[in-house]
Amino acid sequence: MTETWRLMQGDVLIGELRQYGFDQPTYLCHFVPGPGWEAVKGLFEAWAAVQGPDPDGSQNADAIRPLMDLGLTLLPANGGTPLDCFRSCIVRIYGDTARLRY
Repeated sequence: MTETWRLMQGDVLIGELRQYGFDQPTYLCHFVPGPGWEAVKGLFEAWAAVQGPDPDGSQNADAIRPLMDLGLTLLPANGGTPLDCFRSCIVRIYGDTARLRY
């Protein structure tokens, strides 16, 4: 069974995550941009660019903080319980793919 989630900022659709696989504990998804994607794309790209050692986690924290401030929500297409991004789940977007962990 595959899942689909809508990544939302308020009433604005950022994009859809469409599951194509599972790599415990991460859902592997195709990412389909929505009308709100361009406004947040740079923030996801900045976090994706954090590579290599980050012993104290500060590089990741600096990259993720602006994303947390957006108040993003994942809405399951099947009508399940909405997830608060970066509180109830973690979403990483890399171009046309995404990783979801909750």
